[in-house]
Amino acid sequence: MTDVLHLSGIRKSYGDLNALDGIDLTIPGNAYVSLLGPSGSGKTTLLRVIAGFEDPDQGTVLLDGRSIDDTPAHRRGIGFVFQNFALFPHLSVAGNIAYGLANRETGALKDKTAIQRKVAGMIELVGLTGLEGRGVAQISGGQRQRVALARTLVTEPHLVLLDEPLGALDANLRARMRTELRQIRERLGVTFLHVTGSESEALAMGDTVLVLDRGRIAQSADADTIYNRPAHPSVARFLNCYNLFEGSIAGDAFVGPAGTFSIAGSERLPGGRQAYAVRHDRIEVRPLPAAVTSDEERVEGAFVASEYSGAAVNSFFVLDNGQVVEVETHLSHRPPADYAPQERYGLVWKRDVALLYA
Repeated sequence: MTDVLHLSGIRKSYGDLNALDGIDLTIPGNAYVSLLGPSGSGKTTLLRVIAGFEDPDQGTVLLDGRSIDDTPAHRRGIGFVFQNFALFPHLSVAGNIAYGLANRETGALKDKTAIQRKVAGMIELVGLTGLEGRGVAQISGGQRQRVALARTLVTEPHLVLLDEPLGALDANLRARMRTELRQIRERLGVTFLHVTGSESEALAMGDTVLVLDRGRIAQSADADTIYNRPAHPSVARFLNCYNLFEGSIAGDAFVGPAGTFSIAGSERLPGGRQAYAVRHDRIEVRPLPAAVTSDEERVEGAFVASEYSGAAVNSFFVLDNGQVVEVETHLSHRPPADYAPQERYGLVWKRDVALLYA
C-alpha cells in the first residue's frame, strides 16, 4: 500500500512549550487512522502543521512522496473538517457543498451542470438527499456534520483531516456517525486522520491508532494492541481502563505503596519507567475471608461507590495508601454485586493478566 503522508522530525514550540517534539510518522493510503491524546498533547497542532495552517520550527512534511513544506494550505490537496463544522450560514446545504468546487484557486468548475452533478453524488453518498435546498440552520447537528464532510470530500482531497468531528454531537448520534464515517471513507478509498480525545472513539474507528503524549507519538498500533498491550504507563493511564500501581522492581517482586506483588508470569513491557498495571475488567471482588490461589495477587480496599453504564458496572475501592482502584463488571457475565459502603473487600487478579513496565 502506498504511503500518503510522511512526517520527519516535526517540531513546534510556543515559547517554552514544546507542542510537537520530534514527530516521525508515516500514514498509508486508503486507511482510517485515529490520533488519540489528552488535552494539550499536541493533537490539533499536529493537524494544523499537516494542513499548512501552522509552520513547523523543524522537520519535513511529505504528501504522496513530495515535500509540501513551502506549499500554502489551499494548494496542498488536503481536506480539513473542523469540530464546529465552519459552514457558511447564508448558503444552503447544496451551496455549502458546491462552494469549494466553484471557488478553489486551481481547477475551479464553472460548468453549473458539472457542479450540480458532483454535488448531487456527494449528497447521496453522505445521506442528505432531500435536504439540498435547506439552510444549514434548519438541519440537525448530525446533518451539519455530513455537510461539512461532503464539502471537503467533493474536492477529492488526497487526505482528510478531522479535528474532533463528533465532539459537538450527542452520545447517540456520535455512535451512529462512527459507523457512517467509516462507511463513507471505505467507499471513497481516501485516507482519514481523525483526531479525538475519546479512547472509545479512537479504538472503534481507527485501522491504526496513534497515541500522542506531550508532543510525541507514544504508540502506534492496531486497536487490539493498544487496548491489551499499551506500550507505556502514560498510554495505559489515558486509555482509562487500567489501574496503575507505582513502585519499583525488587528481585522477583514489584514493591510499591499499594503492596508487594510477585511478577512471575506478568508480561514485561519496556515502558521507560517502572509501573504495574491491571485492567479494570480483570479484577474480581471477593469477601476478605476468601482465599487466593498461588497464581493470584490481592489488595484490600474499602468500597466507595458504583457507576452503572448500561452494559457494565464500575465500582470504586480505596486502598490503605489512598489509591482508588476501579473494577469493571460486565453484566453479561454476572448480575451486579451489592457492596456495602466502607466495607473492606479483597480485589484479586490473575498474575498473568498484569502488565509490568520495566
